[in-house]
Amino acid sequence: MMSKVKALCLLSGGLDSILALKLILDQGIEVIAVNFVTPFYSCEREARKIADRFVVPIKIMRFKENYIDMVKNPIYGYGKRMNPCIDCRIFMFKKAKGYMEKIGASFIFTGEVLDERPMSQRKEAMKIIDREARAPILRPLSARLLEETIPEKEGLVDREKLLSIHGRRRKKQMELAEQYGIEYPSPSGGCLLTDPQFANKIKQSFRYEESSLNDIYLLKYGRHFRLPSGAKVIVGRNEEENRVILDLAKDAIILEVVGFGSPITLLKKENRKDIEIAASICARYSDCDGLAEVKVNDDEKIYVKKMKDKEIEEFRI
Repeated sequence: MMSKVKALCLLSGGLDSILALKLILDQGIEVIAVNFVTPFYSCEREARKIADRFVVPIKIMRFKENYIDMVKNPIYGYGKRMNPCIDCRIFMFKKAKGYMEKIGASFIFTGEVLDERPMSQRKEAMKIIDREARAPILRPLSARLLEETIPEKEGLVDREKLLSIHGRRRKKQMELAEQYGIEYPSPSGGCLLTDPQFANKIKQSFRYEESSLNDIYLLKYGRHFRLPSGAKVIVGRNEEENRVILDLAKDAIILEVVGFGSPITLLKKENRKDIEIAASICARYSDCDGLAEVKVNDDEKIYVKKMKDKEIEEFRI
């Protein structure tokens, strides 16, 4: 007897990937899912819920330093912000291909829809991604608008049961969800690399060679400032951010106003002048008035004036 066909699903947990999963499962194909977590985006929780609902095993892959290297130097460039969407998809499909071969699957499929996203889901972009990834990739929601793929040619998948959805409107997907009785989550916030403020922060970080995983995680928390020397200052905005900044501080200097409600303030690449400026910034966001006593790494205390709003703006990232 022929063994059952096995396929690997790139599962985000969003509506498109849910529909793609159902289409392939309905053809009697065994499915294993994989979900990718990057320093800039995670939909792990949603993906796990969908995998449980459809009784599909799922593997979570977490991208770290080599992913950041790709973001710093994308071959196919950035989108509107710092989002290297084409290079990102190539990176993911290469990782997926390795896992596909490990588990003995015949092909990879995704919930991508032709022309739904402006950079990576154009037909030409999909061709580039497929060529660079060198993997058998099927996009069930738009398959009948695309060239026939290896799994279709080999009869592993019935092309006639695949769809021809395209464009940014999701009316057809929502109709199918209602037809199948599928509940799906609201669209998430998306990749931080497309956010204007975060993109500006990471662009500066790359410029100042701050691209470790620790540096990248710190970009998500606090108010950020760049001093004339190039030193970086991060000021917590609430108790939770204070805790995270402390956890990620490593060898950085930590400042805190003594005797008043105060944010945790982190300073990297410091000199004495930097410490004084960072202390004044820390005082600005504390509850003190005028002159502040600021603790520096539990080793010393300095006295500084609380920085004025107009002064602080020249340092803000």
